[in-house]
Formats: sequence, C-alpha cells, structure tokens
Amino acid sequence: MNPVQKVVRGKWFIPGLSGLLILASLLVDRTIGGELTARWWIDAGAHATGSDVFTLADLLMLLAAVVAGHQIVVKAVNALLTRVIGIDLLVSVAAIGAVLIGNFWEAAAVTFLFAIGHALEAATLNKTRSALAELVAVAPDFAIVLRDGEQVEVPAGQVAMGEIVLVKNGAKVPVDGQVVAGTGAIDEASITGESIPVEKAKADQVFAGTVSRGGFLQVLATGIGADTTLARIIHRVEEAQDAKAKTQAFIDRFSAWYTPAVMVLAVVAGLISGDVVLALTLLVIGCPGALVISIPVAIVAGIGRAARNGILIKGGEFLETSARISAVAVDKTGTLTEGRPELTDVVVLAPGHDRASVLRWAAAAEAGSEHPLARPIIDAARAEGVATEGIPEGVTPVPGKGIVAEVEGRRVRIGNPPLLEEHGITEDNGAGRAATELAAVGRTPMIVAVDDTVIGLVAVADRIREDAPEMVRRLHEAGVDKVVMLTGDTRLVAEAIGGATGIDEIHASLLPEDKLDAVARLQRDGHTVAMVGDGVNDAPALATADIGVAMGAAGSAVAVETADIALMGDNLLKLPEAISLARRTARVMRQNIAIALITVVVLLAGVFAGGVTMSIGMLVHEVSVLVVIVNAMRLLRNQTRPTVPGRPAARRYRPRRAWHAGSPVPDGDSAPAPRRVPRAVRSSARR
Repeated sequence: MNPVQKVVRGKWFIPGLSGLLILASLLVDRTIGGELTARWWIDAGAHATGSDVFTLADLLMLLAAVVAGHQIVVKAVNALLTRVIGIDLLVSVAAIGAVLIGNFWEAAAVTFLFAIGHALEAATLNKTRSALAELVAVAPDFAIVLRDGEQVEVPAGQVAMGEIVLVKNGAKVPVDGQVVAGTGAIDEASITGESIPVEKAKADQVFAGTVSRGGFLQVLATGIGADTTLARIIHRVEEAQDAKAKTQAFIDRFSAWYTPAVMVLAVVAGLISGDVVLALTLLVIGCPGALVISIPVAIVAGIGRAARNGILIKGGEFLETSARISAVAVDKTGTLTEGRPELTDVVVLAPGHDRASVLRWAAAAEAGSEHPLARPIIDAARAEGVATEGIPEGVTPVPGKGIVAEVEGRRVRIGNPPLLEEHGITEDNGAGRAATELAAVGRTPMIVAVDDTVIGLVAVADRIREDAPEMVRRLHEAGVDKVVMLTGDTRLVAEAIGGATGIDEIHASLLPEDKLDAVARLQRDGHTVAMVGDGVNDAPALATADIGVAMGAAGSAVAVETADIALMGDNLLKLPEAISLARRTARVMRQNIAIALITVVVLLAGVFAGGVTMSIGMLVHEVSVLVVIVNAMRLLRNQTRPTVPGRPAARRYRPRRAWHAGSPVPDGDSAPAPRRVPRAVRSSARR
C-alpha cells in the first residue's frame, strides 16, 4: 500500500475532507456567494432557515454532508437489513431530513461531528486494548535451535516439540520449556506481572515471551506455537474483552427499545408542534452512543490492565462479580503456606523400634500415595538410607484420614487418630498426646501403625508465606469483610496459622464436601464468595464459589482456561489487587452510565427550552462519548503497590534426631517456648 492509499484509507481522511469542504463553504459564502439555482428543497414554514436560493456555498456544505454521511447511511441500511435500529439510523434520518428542508449547515455539521467522533473513539478505544497489543508484541519471532550439533535460526513457529532451544542474554524465550543446561535470569513480567527477573537453572520452567536478562540457557521445548502459555493468555484476554457483563447485556436490551422510542418521540413532537427542525434535533440529541459504549469500554480497559499485571479475568460478568466479593475463602497448602513440606520429626512409640524403623515403614507405605505429604517422607528416608525399593502391594486411600498399605505382607496404616479408630486400634501408645503436642507448634503429625500396633509418629511442616499476613490486610483494605481459612488440618494447627496471618474465621478438619458446605454457608449469609484453592481437593468448593481463583497458573493450561480469575504468578498480593481493580472498574462503569444519561436528559431539556440545535446536540453527544472513553482509560494506569520482598527458597532436608513420647518437642537442637507459633506450619491434607 503506497502513502496515498494509506491516507485515503485512514480513519481521519473522511472527517478531514468533510471539514475542508465546510471551511471552503464558509469562505465562499463570505466572499463569492455564487447563486446556482432557485430553492428546490421542502419549505419548513416558520421554522425554515437559510435563503430561497441554492448557492455555491450550499453545494459545498451539501458535499461535506455527503462525504461524512455516506458511510453512516450505509451502516444504517445494513443494520436495518438485520432488523436493528441503531444510532447510525438516527443520525442518517436527521441529516437527510436537514437536507430536505434546506438546512445544509446542520446536515454537514451533524455528519462531520459524528464522523470525527467515530475517528476519535477508534483511536482511544485502541488504547484501551493496548494491553492485548502489548501481549502480542512480546511474542517471539525467531528461535535458535540445536540441529545436528549446529545453531540454526528458525521462525519461532517452526520449532518442534522436544528440540533444544538456546536462549542467550537479551533474547526472548521462543517456547515454553524446561531448562536442561545453563543458568540465567529471566524477566517474566509479560506472564506473571512481576518486574524482578527470576533465576533459572536446570529443571526450571520457562515461558515463551519472557526475556533473558543474563546468562545462557538450553531449553527443552515442551510447548510451541498456540500451545504456549503466552498464546493461551492472548486467547483468554481476547475472549474476556469481548464477553459481555450482565450490566452490558441489560444496556444492550435497553438500547434496542430506547432507539425506536426516540424516533417515535421525534415524530410525535414534530406532529404536535409542527416543527420539523425540532423533530430532527430530537433524533440527534437522543443518540445513546455514550450509553451503549459506557460498559464495554470499561470492561476492555479493566481486563487489559489486569492482564498487564499477570491477572487473567474470564470476562465482563466475572469482573462485575469480583467487584462484589465480600468474603474470600482460602485453602492453606500452597496459598497461606509455601506448599513445600519437609520432614521435621520422627517419634518412636513402641519397644523394638527406632527412628530408622519408623521412617522406613512410613516411607514404604507412602511410596504408593499420590498425596503431597508423601514426598517429604520418602525423600527423608532416601536421604537417611532407609528407603525401600519398589511400591506397596496395595494402597487404599481413606479421604480425610490417611492411607492403608500392604508392605512385605504386613498392613501399614499412616494417618490421623480417626484412622486408628476406624480400624479398631484403641491402644495408641501415647500417639494422641504426641500428635497434639506437635500440632500445637504447627506441625502435621501422622501416626504410623504396623498391623495393629502403633510404632511411632512422623511429622512434616511447611512455611507460612511472607506475604500471607499482608494479603489478608490488603483484602480488608479492598473492602472484603471476611477472610476464611478452609483446611483439612486440625483446629490446633489451623489456629496457629490463622493467628500468624490474621485470618478472620477458621474451619478445620474439613473433607472436600465440608469445604463446599462452608462456601455455601457463606453465600446463604449474603456474601459473594471467592475461593482460592488448588483445583483438586478444593474442586467442589471452587465450583460452588461465585469466583474461583487459581494461583501460579502460568504453568497450568487447565487453570488458565477454566479459572474465573487466574493469577499467573505465585504472588498472593495479586488477589487483593484483582479485587481492587474489579471495584475500580465497576465504579467507572457506574460513572459512565451516569454521564451518558445526564447528557441525554440535559440535551432534551435544552431542546424543549430552546437553544439546542442539531449541531450543538451532536457536538455535546460526541463529547460525552469521548468523556466516557477517557474515564475508562484511567483504569489503564497502574495503581499497584509494592509487593513483599522475594520469599526464601525452600529449605533443604536436614535429618532431625528421633524423640520419644513425653519428651519436649524438638526444633533443631532446642525445644520451642510454650505456645510459640514457629514459621514452620503444618501442611493441609487428608490426614
């Protein structure tokens, strides 16, 4: 396309040409005059304007109206063919009516202002979608891959699954993948919204569209093209920005009746008053443009701002619902805690057994478990050289209580006291008291029984996230009335974590269905509930909640596609940020509706009071549309607050000495003070 074609096809060409013709008409009218023909238009009687002759200035003004108005008429006709009466029809009828009564200035002014208003709307609306454009812009174009031992540059879309991609300093990561060699720092702001580069080493995950800020990485491609996290984010944002909120759907239904009603009002007013100009003016000032655009422009801007900050909101309906959230229910593991439990204690309770024996039986049973608490026990046994080879002959999970496994011909039970009760084991060798002592200091105790004898107890612990207390505080600042913990842990452990984080309400020892009941109870109490969970044990509660929130969704395609709100990073403070942004967006939507309605009411009053012409009405109408758009663009400003400094990495396993029932609970080499809540806390689970 050559420069001339670009200008002609640009959004400013038609309003620009129409404006030049209007200026030429005014100039000719003041200088030449140029009478062409006698009056050919309809006589408007007492309400007629202009002269009785058609001049060169009138011709130029008519041409200006045709240039600016022909596309408006085409759109109006196309809409009528689909049985839609829209704003374009109101403007078309008003402009054509003005021409037919010889009011060429009003026809030209109305169509020119409408055309220039549309051009300005397009320009500003594009800015509200700038977040999506930025996401598309970070998509990598090329990749360097290793093929036959040589570095080959290929388009990013031609990288094959399983190929090794080289990421050098300053380069964009072209694929989703796993680091197989090298180290480096990756800026993941385009995915998670976090500006601080993340250190990457072997076995770490990287995402397409992120940028290397140092180092050299070899990455095994596990996601390419449309199967990358970035591509899924772009797809979700596109869908979300086009999805209608409930308020927008109502406005659309209202507009479908409002526009025909304006036409009927104009006809009735014209017939009663005998004033054609009044009828045409009513058509112009009754245009619901600002009202129609008030909701979608705010939704597009709000969802776009959220995407920039690493928050994916499913659509306008979910954005509106998020603005009403009054209660937030959170799971414990991976939400309030880091989700990386480790073995802290091995308690020996039966004669003939020692630390190695208790740990060996526990690890052997857990080898057949899929539960997160199994891994730290197995890792500890392996580190101490007591792990068994293979898997148990059979494993039976007991939800909310533990597991039963067949190991070397013997039945091993590992879990909480209710598991022992269910299997008729009444003599616990003091396991109940030991478990209570461990739970009181925030550890997860699991009783180990071989056949029908309790031989000991193991405990694991997790760390409270550093930003968990700040998240709770900011949720309250954002207008959330109640933050509730839903956990499978015992009351003692839950209270230890709740006290450390400032949780308002604690529900402990819950099974998955109990969490669902807790969410439903909050809803019956009148709360709009958001549930933050892992999507597995918490699936029923997530489905019941008004808003389901997934954390750390960057690595999960399912979470990105299904969560109502997906927090791409692992930053808890993104949750109050998402709710605050939703409330800001809802305020802007209400402000926009008020601006649109007040504008129409004032113009209507002005028309009947006298003094508001078609051109003035169109000018005010277009100004109100632009005000609505600019108001929504305020949402694009980043109002995020600094986050808590980076959390420490998970601690490595360090063997602890065994202790026996009745001994003080150890913490390294010393016992904790009474009722002390350590940073290590119990991990939620079925136990």
